[in-house]
Amino acid sequence: MIYVQHLLGVGHLQRSGILATALAQRGLRVALVSGGMPIPHMTATDYMLHQLAPVCSADASFSRLLDAEGNEIDNAWREARCQQLLDLFERLQPQLLITETFPFGRRMMSFELLPLLQRAHARRNPPLVVASIRDILQPKSKPGRNREICELIDKYYDHVLIHGDPSIATLADSFAEAERIGDRLFYSGYICRPATTKPAGNTDAAEVLVSAGGSGTGLKILETALAARPMSRLSRRNWRILVSPAIDATAFARLKRLADDSVIVERNRPDFSRMMQYASLSISQAGYNTVTDILASRAASVLVPFDESGEIEQSLRARCLQQRGRAAVLEASRLNPANLVEAIDQALTLDTSIKVNLDGAANSAAQIDAWLQAATV
Repeated sequence: MIYVQHLLGVGHLQRSGILATALAQRGLRVALVSGGMPIPHMTATDYMLHQLAPVCSADASFSRLLDAEGNEIDNAWREARCQQLLDLFERLQPQLLITETFPFGRRMMSFELLPLLQRAHARRNPPLVVASIRDILQPKSKPGRNREICELIDKYYDHVLIHGDPSIATLADSFAEAERIGDRLFYSGYICRPATTKPAGNTDAAEVLVSAGGSGTGLKILETALAARPMSRLSRRNWRILVSPAIDATAFARLKRLADDSVIVERNRPDFSRMMQYASLSISQAGYNTVTDILASRAASVLVPFDESGEIEQSLRARCLQQRGRAAVLEASRLNPANLVEAIDQALTLDTSIKVNLDGAANSAAQIDAWLQAATV
């Protein structure tokens, strides 16, 4: 049973879906339990997908959670969803429970996750419990928060899966108490989205791919890229602007008006990973899924990390890639057409062939299978 809660973008759910598929391919029965807003194009053919009453964040501060109707959730809603989750756990009776991000993040979901962990811990034959986290965490600013996380790991968790490559970043880079739980850590490598088929429609192996993830936070990147294009040394290439469905129709229409005939402006596509294989340059934020797609390609990269509301996870990831010489980084506060053109020039001089462990899904599934086998001996 994999629990995942996406609140703003969709990366957490997509990554968990890839992991669920890899586990199913090893012959395991997998239930993916999602607490975020449903994604229309997401299908589950190899595993069971269970949708809880959905919730999302009102904005990037993550201070207000909204239900499917846009109303702020209250205690009655929390109690009902907690019970829904516990009932599902009792029905599934999993041998292994994975909580994605928690307890390193998603603290606002403690109202249901702590009861879930307590229920699992109290079973006569408790399941193995694993935390599944990205390569980089959002560092904690409140005193005692890291200690609290370690205490939860000590009490409830058997293992921590880190979906990254320590040659790029280690847990200690973003979590000060990493050494305390070092005996429970397993680096799986990055979990990449599959890119097995050629993208549909017209593609150019030399095109510039501009994207900003699945939330509505990257509109300025798309607008700035359109303004920078005429000044860029790649101005004669085809440019493709991918627009999140979270960006409204008015802004989408404005982007289309700003584009000329050699620029394609369209909504995000499910074949993004494969499209990256055909790009000469990517301009994007530094979210986990986008970065893994870049690392799996030979495309040059300009990263403009999301840094609103004190978020520095993407900035840390971008700096790690910059230090390895794999990306040019432009901070959001410096984002303008002239600076973007300069970053593009820098990106085109970098070596895009660094070796990184990108087998995170298969490695995670194999390790989880081994843990389960050992637990039944």
